[in-house]
Amino acid sequence: MGSLTDQLASLVEDADVVLLFSPSTSFYTRFEEMGSAAVVVAAENAVDAEEFVELPLPFENVRDRIRFGIEGAMDADLVDEGDEVVCVVSIFGDATDAVVRVGVDSTIHTGIYDLFVNSRADPGVIRDVFEVAIELGQKGQKGKPVGALFVVGDAGKVMNKSRSLSYNPFEKSHVYVGDPIVNVMLKEFSRLDGAFIVSDSGKIVSAYRYLEPAAEGVDIPKGLGARHMAGGAITRDTNAIAIVLSESDGLVRAFKGGRLILEVDPEEY
Repeated sequence: MGSLTDQLASLVEDADVVLLFSPSTSFYTRFEEMGSAAVVVAAENAVDAEEFVELPLPFENVRDRIRFGIEGAMDADLVDEGDEVVCVVSIFGDATDAVVRVGVDSTIHTGIYDLFVNSRADPGVIRDVFEVAIELGQKGQKGKPVGALFVVGDAGKVMNKSRSLSYNPFEKSHVYVGDPIVNVMLKEFSRLDGAFIVSDSGKIVSAYRYLEPAAEGVDIPKGLGARHMAGGAITRDTNAIAIVLSESDGLVRAFKGGRLILEVDPEEY
């Protein structure tokens, strides 16, 4: 039985686009020698590929890695709806060992690539906050639905456009989102009013903040309330993003630049 590169020619010949996920230099060179063009999806363009999509997080889940790579390629106008995409990935180790064929439809493009790659905050911080919101949406607070608002990035400007509703428990602390103990604290404090403010690097700057940006010109879907309006408005006036968990419908939504760019059901995440 030949190696994966020996078999690739027949596997990719009728594909519209081939995505190579984090290929080694030798693998990429062998692929080029086959006369096939490909888009490289990786943390950095170490193989000097002509067409490249940044993968800012490792995404241990292969499905998430593929979905993120395809969406990034769509944002870069390298993949279109209706395309047949062949994804060459590693599943069992560092070596490239699997081929996955995907038909691209509108459900793949969610806005999550833009959220992670083109935001001011570190992608790992966005992921950590997103996961806190997802877990809150799945479990609630003591079994009851809960709402929450996290504003991530550009913390200084966000603080200037908000005011305190109560004592800030994080005022003199140096704790960061992603720490399991800190995440438990965030979930506990989420039952109270106000937004959490998180810095670009993940430091919890404040809780219980009342956001005060003007709401004019912010377009949010009908049925969403003040929490979503505040999240959308603060991202219009700053370089922050907002991640909002809705108490009423349980969905997690992300806002950037004053627009809703992502909507996720925690139960299906």
